[in-house]
Amino acid sequence: MRPGWTTGACATAASTAAYTALLTGEFPDPVTITLPKGQTPSFALAVEELDAGSGSAMAGVVKDAGDDPDVTHGALIRARVRGLSPGSGVVFKAGPGVGTVTRPGLPLDVGEPAVNPVPRQMMREHLTEVARRYGGAAEPGAEPDIEVEISVDHGEEIARSTWNPRLGILGGLSILGTTGIVVPYSCSAWIDSIRRGVDVARAAGRTHVAGCTGATSEKVAVALHHLPEDALLDMGDFAGAVLKYVRRHPVDRLTICGGFAKLSKLAAGHLDLHSARSQVDKGFLAELARQGGADEALAEAVAGANTGLAALQLCTAAGVPLGDLVAARARDESLAVLRGAPVAVDVICIDRAGMVVGRAEPRGPGGSGRRR
Repeated sequence: MRPGWTTGACATAASTAAYTALLTGEFPDPVTITLPKGQTPSFALAVEELDAGSGSAMAGVVKDAGDDPDVTHGALIRARVRGLSPGSGVVFKAGPGVGTVTRPGLPLDVGEPAVNPVPRQMMREHLTEVARRYGGAAEPGAEPDIEVEISVDHGEEIARSTWNPRLGILGGLSILGTTGIVVPYSCSAWIDSIRRGVDVARAAGRTHVAGCTGATSEKVAVALHHLPEDALLDMGDFAGAVLKYVRRHPVDRLTICGGFAKLSKLAAGHLDLHSARSQVDKGFLAELARQGGADEALAEAVAGANTGLAALQLCTAAGVPLGDLVAARARDESLAVLRGAPVAVDVICIDRAGMVVGRAEPRGPGGSGRRR
């Protein structure tokens, strides 16, 4: 699959081209940059503007995310560069479509434009090199005194499809990337968002967070526990990512809420709940049903059921609490992954309509809990 470029790489290319034009009067097109691991991609400029009257220059690059399903693919990332007074250094500014940090827990201070540390460093290095080459700094090798305003066309609209509003990044997108390259596999980005969600919740003083498999389960968790938005983790299929990060960065209580079939996979010991990587084990459900009082005929019917939901319906009709049994086992499997971390876990199983079909009360390391 074809890799692509991060927003940070695109912003670096755009700012390098803009500053070169500000000093020389000419835009390099394409503009070549060096990524943190040594790759040297070239970027064609989509827009350019040199305003001698205001002493500023702007260049823009269209982001190519390769084969990754990235919501910022095709976005136009602009950088406008203008001179500042001596001693200012490189100052970053959020233009239209780039967010501003409003909550602690992220690698940027509150009030800063959402341009992450590695892209900032990439831009500083490239702009310093441009200044060295074309005499834009007071001393050779010194950082130039310039403002770099990064903007993204339609960025505020695109950001609604990201975690930014929940993380307290308001007004647009973040400029991201640690390598400059987008690998066409979005799991790493999702998992990184989970980690940042835990960081933000802890920084906000939240002691209870919820990992939810989707929007319906999130609504259930909020209704039952009255959690604020920044305590909600969009877990998706990555139960293991939530548990492993919370193990290293504990909170007092973790609620896991999701569809019965997905959480039956967690109950069976799977940490990746995606249908391509784990399946509902009806034999496992049949054994749980036996433990809950099912006779052999019912257990065999559960083992032969077409779906996990069908197995649940069979047990519900017979008065066997399969939902509670799955929730309890999922809780215990979660505690095993937490390895004694000081976190109490409870689990809520729901059906497709959002009805609660199984619950396991909070239990911590070595603690007790009851099903209901």
